[in-house]
Amino acid sequence: MNLFEKFDIVPNNTELYDIAFTHGSYGIEHDVDYNYERLEFLGDSVLNLIVSEYLYNKFPQFEEGKLTKLRANYVCQTALIHYSHELGLDEYLKVYTEENGISNNEILSITADIFESFLGAIFLDQGIEFAKDYISKIIFKYIDEQKIFFFDYKSTIKEYGDAEEAAIEYEVVEEYGVPHDKTFIIRILIDGEEFGVGKGKSKKDAEQDAAKKAMDVLGIELYGR
Repeated sequence: MNLFEKFDIVPNNTELYDIAFTHGSYGIEHDVDYNYERLEFLGDSVLNLIVSEYLYNKFPQFEEGKLTKLRANYVCQTALIHYSHELGLDEYLKVYTEENGISNNEILSITADIFESFLGAIFLDQGIEFAKDYISKIIFKYIDEQKIFFFDYKSTIKEYGDAEEAAIEYEVVEEYGVPHDKTFIIRILIDGEEFGVGKGKSKKDAEQDAAKKAMDVLGIELYGR
């Protein structure tokens, strides 16, 4: 289906939407001087604003810290990948993979990126009210049903460390793979003692995995679960 028909958009500037789905690898291969990164930057800010406003109004009893944690769950990469695939945005992606060696993990990351770049294009082309309506139909239902996209194990372990006056440290044990597709092995130390070893495609993911292992060892339940 045509992109504009699918999302009930009457475009003022169709070029914005072309840019929104163009990955840098495609631009290089086809000799075009644009990619979605600037629109992704803009869309990220628009997304945070719209979700923040909804959370602020929906949960007047929550303090800033709780609202920040809630927002992180609905704008994290896992959530964006979910939204992007639910909407079929990946069908419009322009990416060149044959010689660039782009991994499946990177493709997932790119599908998260284009959710934000598409939103950036919508904001510029249709305005903030249209952008709010678009986001409300996609994300607000998940907020209302309290769907969990991201478990913040690191924050929970940090709270444990603060309460117990214990030092929490993360140490890289190993990293391997080509620059664009690395794997990290990281261990978590609590007062110098190893409590878990995590693995991930980024240091952040490996640290989260390590923190989860430590929580299992310590019998700590995830905050808000």
